[in-house]
Amino acid sequence: MSRIGQLPIPLPNGVQLSQEDGVLTVKGPKGALTRQLHPAISVNVEDGKIVCARPSDSKEHRSLHGLMRSLINNMVVGVSQGYEKKMIVQGVGYRAELQGVNLNLLVGLSHPVLIEPMEGIAFEVGVETNTRMPFLIVRGIDKEVLGQQAANIRRIKPPEPYKGKGIRYSDEVIRRKAGKAGKAVGK
Repeated sequence: MSRIGQLPIPLPNGVQLSQEDGVLTVKGPKGALTRQLHPAISVNVEDGKIVCARPSDSKEHRSLHGLMRSLINNMVVGVSQGYEKKMIVQGVGYRAELQGVNLNLLVGLSHPVLIEPMEGIAFEVGVETNTRMPFLIVRGIDKEVLGQQAANIRRIKPPEPYKGKGIRYSDEVIRRKAGKAGKAVGK
């Protein structure tokens, strides 16, 4: 039995689910998301909960069962609460600022980098009060798109292991390396 696939998904108030021709649509207070369902997995609403079922216990159906349940759960959470990723811009002179809806990054390159948000993504920029390091928050309702946008931002200047300079996720731990070892003196 798929442990994840068997879990029912609670349907929060204000979230509507509709299914038509193998396409699942979830509408909520934050927006609407659609996804093509796999034909082997059936999705039903029972007692205010979404239940996914599979036709057999084959390996393919078991893996699809858990996958589809997770994707539908991400859609429900996205349209009801939304997702966000906090990123820290660390380095002397590194800055992040908004220009309209676009994000402008000054991260030690010869030119500023202007990033346009993907559809459904919003940026927020601020400065930590105690460390004075700039941070940015990427918000959206689609978890896949949000993760891809955050990865694209991090790719511009990934954190380096010696001083930790670069753009990183707030919960990311950078393994630091020691600098150069001193030259051995005398024999």
